[in-house]
Amino acid sequence: MLTSLICALLMATPSNILFTNGTVIPVTGPDIEDGHIYVENGRIMSVGPAADFAAPSNTQYQIVDLEGGMVMPGLICTHSHIGGWGGGDRSSPMQPETRILDAIDVQDPGFRRAVAGGLTTLNIMPGSGHLCSGQTVYVKLRNANTIDGRLIRLPDAQIAGGLKMANGTNPQNGPPFPGTRGKSAALVRQRLIEAQEYANQIKRAGDDMDKLPPRDLALETLAEALDGTRVIHHHTHRHDDIMTVLRLAEEFNFRLVLHHVSDGWKVAEEIAEADVPCSIIVIDSPGGKQEAIDIDFKTGKVLTEAGVSIAYHTDDWITDSRYFLRSPALGMRAGLDRETALRSVTINAAEMLDLGDRIGSLEVGKDADLVWLSGDPFSNFTKIRGTWVEGDRVFDIKESEDLLFAQGGWGAGNAERPYMCCEEHVHGGGQ
Repeated sequence: MLTSLICALLMATPSNILFTNGTVIPVTGPDIEDGHIYVENGRIMSVGPAADFAAPSNTQYQIVDLEGGMVMPGLICTHSHIGGWGGGDRSSPMQPETRILDAIDVQDPGFRRAVAGGLTTLNIMPGSGHLCSGQTVYVKLRNANTIDGRLIRLPDAQIAGGLKMANGTNPQNGPPFPGTRGKSAALVRQRLIEAQEYANQIKRAGDDMDKLPPRDLALETLAEALDGTRVIHHHTHRHDDIMTVLRLAEEFNFRLVLHHVSDGWKVAEEIAEADVPCSIIVIDSPGGKQEAIDIDFKTGKVLTEAGVSIAYHTDDWITDSRYFLRSPALGMRAGLDRETALRSVTINAAEMLDLGDRIGSLEVGKDADLVWLSGDPFSNFTKIRGTWVEGDRVFDIKESEDLLFAQGGWGAGNAERPYMCCEEHVHGGGQ
């Protein structure tokens, strides 16, 4: 057996990989001590005890020795700002036509820090300074030089993503922005009513091109939200703001994920009754905005016990993506169960992005997005040792450059380099 494994390693091809000699955490099933995962061409082909692995005939594969560590699904952040915040401008509070896709710096070092933290999929959002700041985009953290190489495509080849909306204090400002919570909700209702009429005009026109309304990118996007094509990812903190969003969702029947929900523990039953999932932020140091004053580590536990599906997110840079696993760990400190903690950064998050059939658990047929950990995912002493996206290794802690992104400070891996004579004395490009 040992001879055959060595021969397989020597004849390895990057696309076929056997992970062995460690604990497998499938998330949707119990942990498998001394387990294996076999990957071919970026897809998971086999998961189970190591003793059950049957080497495919006439197939070369690489062996990754987990060295007694653990392997789990790639982490999924449902709310990130890596690569830039540039959504809508200050011309109006509702700008659904804007795409964060067109503003992402794909070579931002934040992407490298993210894979160092075990993240493999992100929902990249525009900021929350608008009632609607634009369209989000779902990306895989593949090795790529352009954003196009990281996009997740739907079966019809459309770009996967949602719509970012917000309420509370962030969108309140001088004209044309609203100055009160009531006016904020009124502006949203008015635009959604206009989107309903726009969609009805298109439906009434049928095949008669002369009856079609002029194309309106803003109303077109809102109509996608109203017909369920595009989920709304909604920034909201205070309990009264949460209830406002739930009223709008009931009135207009749009699909919704609530984000941040600092006061979610106060209205857990109402969120559960509305059957709306929540993506939670955890702030583990003093400060922040006034409307988040009642944020509490127990939010995940309270929402889960009420029947709400939860995820955690980084809101990177609010939480550095390298420390993402601290968020569910802090939830566990307040009573969240381990199974939900694992699901909160994997399969639950995948389902909030409509990607649960492709990612979020270690199951046959799913994408081979994997994280190798030195120990328990929720231990402060555990290190991310390797990250794979669709079977391609995108982070290796044994590589010096990757180690810089894993351990360096704010400037780790900064792409900007000094332009004067001192450049040759700088290692790592402006640490």
